[in-house]
Amino acid sequence: MSAFIVTGTDTGIGKTIFAAALTGALTAHYWKPVQAGLDDGADRDHVALLSGVPASHILPEAYRLATPCSPHRAAEIDGVVIDPARLVLPDVRPLVVEGAGGALVPVTRNTTYADVFAWWNLPVIIVARTALGTINHSLLTIEALRHRGVSVHGVAFVGDANEDSEATICTMGEARRLGRLPILKTLDARTLADAFARNFHLEDFT
Repeated sequence: MSAFIVTGTDTGIGKTIFAAALTGALTAHYWKPVQAGLDDGADRDHVALLSGVPASHILPEAYRLATPCSPHRAAEIDGVVIDPARLVLPDVRPLVVEGAGGALVPVTRNTTYADVFAWWNLPVIIVARTALGTINHSLLTIEALRHRGVSVHGVAFVGDANEDSEATICTMGEARRLGRLPILKTLDARTLADAFARNFHLEDFT
C-alpha cells in the first residue's frame, strides 16, 4: 500500500493543502511528526477538515510545539529536546507524512528533514509554488534530496498555471510532473477533492 512523504520548496506554499488532498484521495492516514506553531491550529486539524478521512486516520504528532518557527528553534524556546530516534514511521498504510517547510529545515541543530527522509526510505513528493523563484527553489530541493539518496516521486505544483516554469523544473530536475492544484475561491473538503481529481491522476500515487 502507498506511503509518501510530502515536503515543500518553502513555507506557506500550500503543502498542507496538497497533503490533505492526497490523504483524502488515498483514504490514507496522515502524520506530521513535528508541529511547530499552534496559533492557527495544528496542520493535522486542517487536514482533518479538508481530507474527509475518518478521525482515526489523523495521527498524533511525535512533538507538538507552541512556537511558530523552525522545529529546532521552537523546541529550544519551548524547553523540549527533540530526539530523532522517536520519529518512527507509523505502521499503517496508506500513509501521508508531512514535513515542515522545506527539505533542509532543521529538526535539531544537526539533523534536517532531508536526513530524516533518507532514514525513512519513502518516496518524496515535492510541493512547489508556480510563482517567480520556483525554478531555483525546486531544483535545489530536488538536488538536496537526491544527494542524500532520497527517492523523488515527483513534483506537485500549487498556484496559477505557469507552463514554462513547471516544465523546466521537471525536465531539468528529471522529475515526474504530477499535476497542479489551482487556487480555490472556496476551500473545503468537497472543492479540494474535486480539484485533485481534475488535476492529478490517482494511479500516479498507487
